Amino acid sequence: MSHPTAPAASLSCSSLSFRWPDGTEVFDGLSLSVGRGRTGLVGTNGSGKSTLLRLLAGRLKPSAGSVTFGGHLAYLPQNLTLDTGLRVEDALGITARRTALRAIEAGDVADEHFETVGDDWDVEERALATLGSLGLGEVGLDRTVGQLSGGETVLLRLAALLLERPDVLLLDEPTNNLDVFARRRLYDAVESWRSGVLVVVSHDRDLLERVDRIADLRAGAVSWYGGGWSAYEEALATQQEAAGRMVRAAESDVRRQKRELEEAQIKVARRQRHNKKMDAQRRAPRIVAGEHKRSSQEAAGKLRGLHEDRLQEARERLDTASEAIRDDAEIRVRLPHTAVPAGRTVLSAHGLRPRFGALRDGGLHVQGPERIALIGRNGAGKTTLLRTLTGELAPEAGEARTHVPLRFLPQRLDVLDDGLSVAANVARAAPGTTDNEIRSQLARFLFKGARAEQLAGTLSGGERFRAALAATMLATPAPQLLLLDEPTNNLDLASVRQLTSALESYEGALIIAGHDLAFLESAGITRWLLVGEELTELGADEVRELIGAPDAIG
Repeated sequence: MSHPTAPAASLSCSSLSFRWPDGTEVFDGLSLSVGRGRTGLVGTNGSGKSTLLRLLAGRLKPSAGSVTFGGHLAYLPQNLTLDTGLRVEDALGITARRTALRAIEAGDVADEHFETVGDDWDVEERALATLGSLGLGEVGLDRTVGQLSGGETVLLRLAALLLERPDVLLLDEPTNNLDVFARRRLYDAVESWRSGVLVVVSHDRDLLERVDRIADLRAGAVSWYGGGWSAYEEALATQQEAAGRMVRAAESDVRRQKRELEEAQIKVARRQRHNKKMDAQRRAPRIVAGEHKRSSQEAAGKLRGLHEDRLQEARERLDTASEAIRDDAEIRVRLPHTAVPAGRTVLSAHGLRPRFGALRDGGLHVQGPERIALIGRNGAGKTTLLRTLTGELAPEAGEARTHVPLRFLPQRLDVLDDGLSVAANVARAAPGTTDNEIRSQLARFLFKGARAEQLAGTLSGGERFRAALAATMLATPAPQLLLLDEPTNNLDLASVRQLTSALESYEGALIIAGHDLAFLESAGITRWLLVGEELTELGADEVRELIGAPDAIG
């Protein structure tokens, strides 16, 4: 909903509440105001980022509260589908204006043509310029959407939104299906945003470096941090350090209050025994002894109550301090059996021609614990190459041979049986491993105790990825060659950190097809291969030059 008096380029919500039909509560009284500029909305999987964006865009109706925005709002959803039969001009929403312009140019001066064009006489030039700025300059307005790749479709829809000249633009995980080249175009578009309010939900660290502020959605509330992702991480680290000190101080206070309560109880017991003994020695009348006893009990009760109140207050302070500590646990696992000696050949391919993709007559030789990144445009054949190397797809020509145990983690995470528990899925991949060993290792993948018994089909996105990763890395025989296909797609940033920490423990050879350059750099890539007509080896500097990536790749 939009308030008629709302200023242009503004976005806010007040006392916003939302529940799913099954009763699951997402927000309860959320209020926020987003200022001009670029805002990165972050949070763990399931925190409600996409739901909030849909509420702000009017795609969902809140159960209570209101959303207010000023000016024109445009929204790019995460899961985008366009009719493949549409022409590019249709997808851009300029077909009627182009048709009217052509009619006027042909001498038809009917009023409806001028009304259709309005003041937008340069619509075709603007459309082509916008497409060009997003790397779609060669697409052409008369091509069909079905001729475009998935990443080009996302950029086409973004171009359509930019042509609307929105005052408020909402983007939900816009880089998910983009290759490294398309991502750079989108980074440039975000970096050049100057016209109003931009909110982008993303787990792409390179994209989040380009925003003006970070909004951290956690437990139904938003915390604000100035600057991009690096500034946010630095501020968060400072906060967590201070929170840790507060927890330690609160724990110390609880221990002190417990000691004081115990000492008070001992003191009261001693006093009561002393009074009872003195009354017996003086042979005090029963009524006097009873009065002494009641008085002693009242004093003891007050003293004990005082110390119990102090202990309860200390515990409450500890609970409050503990709530500020983030439980972003990391995977800590030892995988010594995955080690490969330097110089040992783990994979060799000669004259390899996969059935799909651009690669022709590829040769690939992998030795020792190399870490190889496969990069390239969408449709270049990275996934096909991986599946051909695993033997899942037969090549048109040539051969690929692996010389060590291999495991492959696909994008779809279909290595899991949804009807089995996490522990049973790992046991299926690791025959001969005892149940105790499996559960000990699963605890290191953050599946502790009863959580190892959860059915795979009931896991959240991040949990499902960890379970699939555990089943892959804990398999027997231990994988000494690991192939990962777009492993960070749809992962929140905490899950990406968990993946990175797991790969730090892996000692075998690694081949990753991916577009997330910040993640690839953190995974310790030693060779960069560009997939195209052939496999072209690039140095890190050449990768930077080719795609204009930040200097984070070392």
